[in-house]
Amino acid sequence: MPTCVGCGRENPSDARFCNSCAAPLGSDTAARPEQLKTITVLFADVTGSTALGERLDTETLRRVMARYFELARRVIERHGGTVEKFIGDAVMAVFGMPVLHEDDALRAVRAAADLRAELPELNVDLELQYNTTLQLRTGVNTGEAITAADDWLALGDAVNVAARLEQEAAPGDVLLGKQTLRLVRDAVVVEELDPMRLRGKSEPVSAYRLVSVSSEPGAPIRRLDTPMVGRVPQLEMLRGAFANVVRECTCSLFTLLGVAGVGKSRLAAEFLAHLDATVVRGRCLSYGEGITCWPVVEVVEQLLTAEPDALATMDERAAAALGSLRGKPL
Repeated sequence: MPTCVGCGRENPSDARFCNSCAAPLGSDTAARPEQLKTITVLFADVTGSTALGERLDTETLRRVMARYFELARRVIERHGGTVEKFIGDAVMAVFGMPVLHEDDALRAVRAAADLRAELPELNVDLELQYNTTLQLRTGVNTGEAITAADDWLALGDAVNVAARLEQEAAPGDVLLGKQTLRLVRDAVVVEELDPMRLRGKSEPVSAYRLVSVSSEPGAPIRRLDTPMVGRVPQLEMLRGAFANVVRECTCSLFTLLGVAGVGKSRLAAEFLAHLDATVVRGRCLSYGEGITCWPVVEVVEQLLTAEPDALATMDERAAAALGSLRGKPL
């Protein structure tokens, strides 16, 4: 089955174009070149697996681990990650390969948190069926790695550190590397740990225990207080469009397109910072479940929460919100 070099999707053998991203499929689609890229790696390991294997017979152990692997794969793929391999009782997942996203680190941390949160529900079934439960320890780390051809293998120090953090984690803990924390710091609550002496590392490594992660969708808040450079024409285009909306009392749609990291969010923030209008935001996620109408829900909630609590019903608050916006740019 030909694999798309753009998105990693496997396609039917007779396909000429990728069924996911529509990129042309050629005879060289399976030969993906090696790349140096920034990825986030997640390792999750079952603690006490040796004792578990001694207590359970082989077939029962296989069924227990299959249930855990099924849960891990579902959670990881729900957040856009790729399960690279199952190693004994451990799961290795990569975020940012084959497709890079600007919020890969946050996706990985949310996946780790969700896996930890959903494990107790699995344990209820395992306790009833096999009289056993599982505990996990997890490490998440971000950094540069070589993504190899064909088998999507990721190699590099970032992978090694993620594995070492997982080994140092206590049962139930998720440990984050320094680079991962830097990318998700506005969306998580962590406890800083003493620098760790990891096997194979010449210097101590900073580590942080994950306490909680924000349930709000989207990327973490960025620091946007530095002057913007090189976007004056685009900024003036946006301001001109808004002036025309106010003058003509009409609607206008503006779409900002670009690859991850090019500065779309920075340009939008600069434009909105000096706007005399009511601004509401709705964010579309490229992954997840039950998110079709999420942007509309966000916009409506922002409008309604701005109204006084004395207005008891949602209808009253909606009417007040619409009335306050009459004749005002939105």
